[in-house]
Amino acid sequence: MIFHSILFNKDNVQKETTEQPDFFTDLNLDQVIETITVSKQKYNLKPFFYTPLRDVETINYRHEVMQDLEDDTLLAHIKAFAEKMSSVRRHLALSENLGYEYQKKGWFLEAALVYCEAVVNLGRDLSLANLQSSGFLAFREYLTHYIQSSGFESLRAEAQAVKTGLAAVQYCVIVRKSGKVSVQKYDGETDYSVEIEKVFEKFKQGAAKDYRVKFDDRIGMNRIEANILEFVTRLYPEQFTALDHFCANRGHFVDKTLGVFDREIQFYVAYLEFIATIKRTGLRFCYPQISATAREVSASEAFDLALAHTSRVTQQPVICNDFSLIEPENVIVVTGPNQGGKTTFARMFGQLHYLASLGCPVPGRQARLFLFDQLFTHFEQEEDIRNLRGKLQDDLVRIHNILARATSDSILVLNEIFASTTLEDAVFLSKEIMTEVIKLDLLCVWVTFIDELSSLSEKTVSMVSTIDPANPAVRPFKIIRKPADGLAYALSIAEKHRLTYQQIKERIKS
Repeated sequence: MIFHSILFNKDNVQKETTEQPDFFTDLNLDQVIETITVSKQKYNLKPFFYTPLRDVETINYRHEVMQDLEDDTLLAHIKAFAEKMSSVRRHLALSENLGYEYQKKGWFLEAALVYCEAVVNLGRDLSLANLQSSGFLAFREYLTHYIQSSGFESLRAEAQAVKTGLAAVQYCVIVRKSGKVSVQKYDGETDYSVEIEKVFEKFKQGAAKDYRVKFDDRIGMNRIEANILEFVTRLYPEQFTALDHFCANRGHFVDKTLGVFDREIQFYVAYLEFIATIKRTGLRFCYPQISATAREVSASEAFDLALAHTSRVTQQPVICNDFSLIEPENVIVVTGPNQGGKTTFARMFGQLHYLASLGCPVPGRQARLFLFDQLFTHFEQEEDIRNLRGKLQDDLVRIHNILARATSDSILVLNEIFASTTLEDAVFLSKEIMTEVIKLDLLCVWVTFIDELSSLSEKTVSMVSTIDPANPAVRPFKIIRKPADGLAYALSIAEKHRLTYQQIKERIKS
């Protein structure tokens, strides 16, 4: 019986990407993934979040698994299995690092016992679960075969037999006045501590101070304890020989497939735990429809995931937005006043598509998204003195490199490029780049103060960040589909020179 992966369907396993994608910082996905994985660093989950999928079939495979795990009972069973597997790893680490032979072997045996218990419990729990995903159904079938295999049955039986034998070991430690210590088998000697407690029980009057000595319960063993244990092994050679034999022949008892499952399943658990905290604020997530061919993308009540996470602390409301593109449209040009939510909207668009490419639920009530081959972003950066380029030259070099690599299946998110040059130059350069973007026929969101970009082609769509009609200084952070009003650049200039409505009102008051 073969089981491939709980993350990848059949033979579609992709090599993990260990480097963070270049666009993560621009889209604030670095913050999101750091938060998701910080409590599960032992699983090294970041490579899973750095590796987008390339086929819709595997994305749907993950959707099914994630939906199964939305059942609280199943999720609890998976977490219980993970906790026991964590104990197995801790016990094995102790068996490697402790200094005394039989203490090491004792922890190794304990690791095997916990492993067997974890596997059997998970098999029982999955047999009772109402599983729907092909991933979990295939894993359950594999696990059932594994538990019934002669290899696992013999491991479990031998580990329990060795444990039972060691549990029967009883001995006495005799400490003489001279300080010498001897060890002998327990021979039915009376436990006087029980008798003494009975005698003094009748004198007990309420709670009293406990004068009993607290012995050090460290995991480690000191030299005297080790010597005593050595004497015990001589008194009970059969039991300790069985332990020796078990440790020598069961060196790698953890099944490789179960070990991989234990790590991979945490991808789902970590993401579900993360979005659960956001769902409690009233925001919604959905499983998007994904296509590798149709680029008529849309979303309703979508939001910036990083902003939603931080808003739990800041108590600021999260504004949801909608968008849709219908053929031949493929470029959204976002204009409007500064601080109106334009950059957040652009980040949201990129986040939605990237999270969808991982097979994760995305922020929003509904979404229909495109499976891209590459995702590019161009956000403002501080000048780097090492490359000796000015701001404008750096913008041109970066966008040239992007357009040289992009294809018609790529996604491009541009945010306020050419802000460092004159309006005339910015308009000229932006139109030239828009022409190349339209030729490439890729999906693009472009945040700009140049309104005419939104009407350059039938492929471009205008969306505008709104203001409060009663008070132009107030930003509702809603981005709506409507023609650009020609005031975006004027408003930015007015803000720069402190000539906005609100700023003038403040001057008059003072």
